[in-house]
Amino acid sequence: MANAAPIFAYAVRDVIELILLVFALIVQGIALVHAITQRSDAFPAIGTLPKGGWIAILAVCLVLTLLGFGPISLFGLIGIAAGLIYLLDVRVGLRELGDGKGFW
Repeated sequence: MANAAPIFAYAVRDVIELILLVFALIVQGIALVHAITQRSDAFPAIGTLPKGGWIAILAVCLVLTLLGFGPISLFGLIGIAAGLIYLLDVRVGLRELGDGKGFW
């Protein structure tokens, strides 16, 4: 029975890492698709990086997460932060610049 605790701990860690990986890929993927589908002239209008800069940042972070660095690594955490910053700040600014309606 003494050997069951470390096995359970590793299983819990693996499940948590899998949940974080799925979360990271969803956030980064949605942010990247949204950045690709927006107009280029809207980004400077809200005072942020240009469209190409956001696409490069989000694409590199998504590729590094997919290559196996995972969500717990430094690259994974930077990728989650970049995706969340885009979705919670830039996307909102782009929505306010437009009509404020629509799925995106």
